[in-house]
Amino acid sequence: MRRQYSAAGLAEHELAHDPVTQFGRWFAEAGAAGVHEPNAMVLSTADAAGRPSSRTVLLKGYDARGFVFFTNYGSRKAAELDANPHASLLFPWHPVARQVIVTGSVERVGRDETAAYFRTRPHGSQLGAWASEQSRTVASRQELEERYAELAARYPEGEGVPVPPFWGGFRLHPETVEFWQGRLNRLHDRLRYRADPEAPTGWTVERLCP
Repeated sequence: MRRQYSAAGLAEHELAHDPVTQFGRWFAEAGAAGVHEPNAMVLSTADAAGRPSSRTVLLKGYDARGFVFFTNYGSRKAAELDANPHASLLFPWHPVARQVIVTGSVERVGRDETAAYFRTRPHGSQLGAWASEQSRTVASRQELEERYAELAARYPEGEGVPVPPFWGGFRLHPETVEFWQGRLNRLHDRLRYRADPEAPTGWTVERLCP
């Protein structure tokens, strides 16, 4: 199960001045190349004792402030972020032999931003946010579906669903952003932006050994 990567490389002079712009370029190229759900990312968190956990979530927005995702604030990931507000994101774009790894501090987004995004979700997803007490045990699939059915009867299609008070967004403020490009003989290109207030662009670029 060994694959030889042969994609074109990544040189320092090809990078954008800041990692968010560079991410936008690669994100668009991943989508154009047919990568399935290029906004899927592995979110890794750790609890107060340093015990890690990971799961796949969806990126729902990014700009100079950071990378945004939404979740139930009662979930394991949210509890760990509240206790230890640092995390990493990994975008595994295997078909194009690329990865992006983002690390930084995390904070909750404002309720206005959460409400604006919640209103863009499909009706079923809005109901699902209410029905699922994420990360908690449930007796059966039937119990979960019964909760959903009760909510569907209360809020039929076309009727506004209120934003759950226990649901909202997090924004990861990047401190490092690494762009990984697969190359021949495992001599991959790894270029990492590191936040540097003394640099003209606010970022220093470092090349890492693969």
